[in-house]
Amino acid sequence: MTPLDIASRLPHLPGVYRMVGQNGEVLYVGKAIDLRKRVTSYFQRADALSPRIRLMVAQVCGIETTVTRSESEALLLENNLIKSLSPRYNILFRDDKSYPYLMLSGHAFPRLGFFRGSPDRRDRHFGPFPNAGAVRESMQLLQKVFRLRTCEDSVFAHRSRPCLLHQIHRCTAPCVGLIDKAAYAEDVRSAELFLAGEEDAVFERLDRRMAEAAAAQRYEEAAVYRDQIGALRKVRERQYVSDDSGRDADVVAFGRAGAGCCVNLAMIRGGHHLGDKNFFPQNADGAEPGQVLEAFLAQHYLMHPVPPQVIVGEGVATEALQDMLSQRAGRRVQISTRPIGDRRVWLQMAKKNAELAAAERHARQLGDAGKLLALQHALGLPEPPGRIECFDISHTQGEAAVASCVVYDRGAMQSGEYRRFNIREAGPGDDYAAMREALTRRYRRVASGEGKMPDLVMIDGGAGQLGVAVEVLAELGLGSLPLLGVAKGVSRKAGLEQLLMPGRGQAFRLAADDPGLHLIQQIRDEAHRFAIAGHRARRSRTRNTSPLEGIPGVGSRRRQRLLARFGGMRGLVAAGVEELAEVEGISRALAERIYAELH
Repeated sequence: MTPLDIASRLPHLPGVYRMVGQNGEVLYVGKAIDLRKRVTSYFQRADALSPRIRLMVAQVCGIETTVTRSESEALLLENNLIKSLSPRYNILFRDDKSYPYLMLSGHAFPRLGFFRGSPDRRDRHFGPFPNAGAVRESMQLLQKVFRLRTCEDSVFAHRSRPCLLHQIHRCTAPCVGLIDKAAYAEDVRSAELFLAGEEDAVFERLDRRMAEAAAAQRYEEAAVYRDQIGALRKVRERQYVSDDSGRDADVVAFGRAGAGCCVNLAMIRGGHHLGDKNFFPQNADGAEPGQVLEAFLAQHYLMHPVPPQVIVGEGVATEALQDMLSQRAGRRVQISTRPIGDRRVWLQMAKKNAELAAAERHARQLGDAGKLLALQHALGLPEPPGRIECFDISHTQGEAAVASCVVYDRGAMQSGEYRRFNIREAGPGDDYAAMREALTRRYRRVASGEGKMPDLVMIDGGAGQLGVAVEVLAELGLGSLPLLGVAKGVSRKAGLEQLLMPGRGQAFRLAADDPGLHLIQQIRDEAHRFAIAGHRARRSRTRNTSPLEGIPGVGSRRRQRLLARFGGMRGLVAAGVEELAEVEGISRALAERIYAELH
């Protein structure tokens, strides 16, 4: 049965459809008010489809559908499936990281802090902020104006004298009783009002406290309030986006440059612009701005809180989106496509930022394309390598060896595809065996068709490591993959790297200003950094673990008795089986097992 035959049998109901390829993989997920009309249109009006969708339709071998009760329910299911399946032809936005918040804890003297994760009901949270830098900037402002504590509870509970923050007028030192609970609570309340956008109420409170202090002839205290008012006024003047309504909103705008595009998300909370963040979608070539924005709104708010208002600059199908977002938020959410006043200014600013970010990324990709062309020419490859994978080994005198594999693809480092391999089989200090183990574990799966095939494999090392790579890839049936060894050279200086390729004979060098060499250095340095980070983490875990912990039958109490009896690991290792068996709770059989494990 052809895909068109399948489509013609679908019901006239709302739902979600999945286009399936020859190997059963989902190529595309979409929603429809009428499944039959929407799906048959792919096969009856091919000339009206974009090139990307035409390519997808040519690969469709089957169609799966799920009927829903409404279009908004279909929209929610569609984007859940897109998130979980990552279909090749859907517009994809990747933003799995949670946003940070600013927190005021629920203590008697609340702590001002940075927060990310599941909120505690006892604390008060403000945000979200688009990045950690925006949170820290707000924290610095609140410290300067309201002088709230930021120290952890363990520090706060054990202070005997004020810390440096008190000395530089960033904290009122409640830890040592230099401010009473009522006065500190007033500062906390002022900070809350400011974060909620109620600046006028903050000014009124500070004016009143300044007047009371002056009337009581507490002039130094009055001067503190005067300085707080002055600092807040400067903040208001510097706040280039503000809104008297204090309503929370997200502003979402589209920008395009070349074949790429960008979505800029600006966050307005309490009438203040908290910052913005750029998103670059995958599989959006040739897509209309409205399509990209709809995909962003539906996918982004599956993972993140929805404000009461979302402002967008292009025409989107708002009704189903509003219903879905309202359902997610548990309250009404308004999507505004034609804002006025301050909201129009916000949108214009977000659109300009999206266009600038798209142009910057496009220029960077053009530069990366030049580097790939230079690398192709230098290495004699048939075409520019699209995907490059680089390996490095890190250890300390053979201890806790870790191999890294970093990936350069689509003109950028793809950190989500990096992998580390804890070396288990190779002997200490045997870099060749460690490289063999890492390459085998990496490319065994690729050879079986489970992973992506690289266009170039880089090895951080000399002829020995490169020879190992040649053997491993030949054994796995991947001998045709181009290989490049990168050795540091005699002086180990950047720009003097020795490059080696199988069958090329002697090592060769590229000019220090060669764009291809710059790309090699960038990828090699990233592999080195990633390997060192993994090695240090593994070494730290190893050194913090007692050799006794892996011995069956030796629990925490027996470990304590053994270490106490022999004065530590050195004495324990020197002890014989008879001495071990004399320890309470250690049988002869267990003593023999402990002795064997330690020797």
